[in-house]
Amino acid sequence: MAKKYEGVERRKFPRVEGRFIVSYRIIPTNDNADITQTKNISLGGMLLTTNCQFPVGTNLALEIRLPFDPDPIMIIANVLESKEITKNIIYDTRLVFLAVDEKHRKVIAETVGYYLKKG
Repeated sequence: MAKKYEGVERRKFPRVEGRFIVSYRIIPTNDNADITQTKNISLGGMLLTTNCQFPVGTNLALEIRLPFDPDPIMIIANVLESKEITKNIIYDTRLVFLAVDEKHRKVIAETVGYYLKKG
């Protein structure tokens, strides 16, 4: 079990634990999408589990399904960190959102707000 961080909170947006289905692909070069789940999400980014390690600065196109919108949300994100969890199999990949339209920001905000209250 991961040790809970007890330092100063530096995040701009509150982050909530949540398992949501995400399809991701490298842009602009890769047409092959992979599917995974988020570990947590905020208005500014997310942590997800990937099956490969991404270099810092890699741009990913994401499609995420959230409970407050029947359609998947399209987001462009940038890799902040990709850390090996299980050798050559599982990586925790931290992303910052680069481009999210206003409609989808509202859906993410609703989702985060719901899980903060539920928490």
